[in-house]
Amino acid sequence: MSAVDAPAPGARKPYALPLAGSPFELRTTVDPEPSPPHPAGEWGHVHSIFPGSTVDGPGVRMVIFLSGCHFRCHYCHNPDTWKIGSGQRVGIDEMLKTIEGYAKFLRSAHGGITISGGEPLVQSDFVMSIARGAKRMGLSVALDTNGIMGDRLSDADLNDIDLVLLDIKESDPARHLALTQQPLEPVLDFARRLDRLHRPVWIRFVLVPGLTDSDDTLHGMRRIIDGLSNVQRIDILPFHQMGKFKWKELGLDYRLADTPTPTPQQVNHARVILCEGKQLS
Repeated sequence: MSAVDAPAPGARKPYALPLAGSPFELRTTVDPEPSPPHPAGEWGHVHSIFPGSTVDGPGVRMVIFLSGCHFRCHYCHNPDTWKIGSGQRVGIDEMLKTIEGYAKFLRSAHGGITISGGEPLVQSDFVMSIARGAKRMGLSVALDTNGIMGDRLSDADLNDIDLVLLDIKESDPARHLALTQQPLEPVLDFARRLDRLHRPVWIRFVLVPGLTDSDDTLHGMRRIIDGLSNVQRIDILPFHQMGKFKWKELGLDYRLADTPTPTPQQVNHARVILCEGKQLS
């Protein structure tokens, strides 16, 4: 999902951080046994954790990648996060103990945690348990989401999220559906709701040559952005081939094997359309 990043200095690399008190096993298969009864938010499925990102919110951040996503983006570099129930089943106490081990460093680095995926709101109760636990440690909380399940969060929930990294994949409804297999309107509904609630947002947009780089798409994105008053930053993320091997390992048809990374000129063209004249904090 939302785990597509520009390959740049400081960008995160694939990494699995052992959770506190147990070996970390990275799996793409769904747990074979039924899930035990549990209070909402007491456990979830974690794909991986990266403790030192500088591209997923302010400062240095621990990024927690949760499993499960309904989007099927052609350019996704983490298709191994798609299956709901894949990854390691983790209790909230164990998760917070892992965060606590890094809390002092993250505070000193003016950072915090970013909850990503997959699409983290597939596990919205677990997301909020993590967020509120991190807030009690004095950490800022960012949510990296495609927005389609934003209605799973109450207004009170959103008050415990300091920043939303909103991944908007396409500006045209038909092209969005073709690209992701999901509709655009719920994403825009969530964006407008965040605006009404004055919740800070960074827009993230993946630039894919021949797929999302047309002027029609870019001007449509600019119209969406211009309709929001809470956008603090616009990240244009150049497409890359870092996840190509995962598609092959999972037996999935990867349609972008011959698609190049956008040139600096293409990225700059997109930046001019999306950002020129914007007063961003």
